Amino acid sequence: MVIRVYIASSTGSIAIKKHQQAMVGFLEANRISFQEVDITMLEEQRQWMYRNIPKDKQPEKGNPLPPQIFNDDHYCGDYEDFFQSKEDNTVFAFLGLSAQPSVKDSES
Repeated sequence: MVIRVYIASSTGSIAIKKHQQAMVGFLEANRISFQEVDITMLEEQRQWMYRNIPKDKQPEKGNPLPPQIFNDDHYCGDYEDFFQSKEDNTVFAFLGLSAQPSVKDSES
């Protein structure tokens, strides 16, 4: 299984930049292996991302914005979904991964 984070390296949106940094930073800090896919450089990957986001997650107007996250071909969600999974402490389930034991779990 490969976690792929679809990002846009050249975006004028500060919010998108911050969301991408937060998602990538969390994955790196938690040693979750992932692959970054820059949709501004790879048209084929951008189109793949657009096609593979479920209809109910598509915006009413325009295209879905990065960051978007997939586990192989399975759509996990966007930044809002990711943020909610962090708040709920369910990131590993959100990503379709088995949970890693944490320091808190071993101390209980």
